[in-house]
Amino acid sequence: MHHANHRRGKIKIMSLVISADIVKASGLSEQELIIELVLLLFQQEKISLGKAAELLNISQVRFQQILSEKGINIHYDVEELQEDIQHLTAKGWL
Repeated sequence: MHHANHRRGKIKIMSLVISADIVKASGLSEQELIIELVLLLFQQEKISLGKAAELLNISQVRFQQILSEKGINIHYDVEELQEDIQHLTAKGWL
């Protein structure tokens, strides 16, 4: 899994190695484990819904479906709404 940090125009790429033992102990596939990690970050309000979807390379609607399937509440605040409005406006959809 790669994580990009934007700092002073430079992109720093960090790799996280998850041992096979952890993957095996989880009973999940590597992709499922990554989804669980992103869900955890989202639930702890470390990342927004949009960022979570971006990290998983899926649409926000698909991420919302995953949340719904897992019974996770969507926390959506004014700041995120404003970000979404800016994003949609930039794409010419609003």
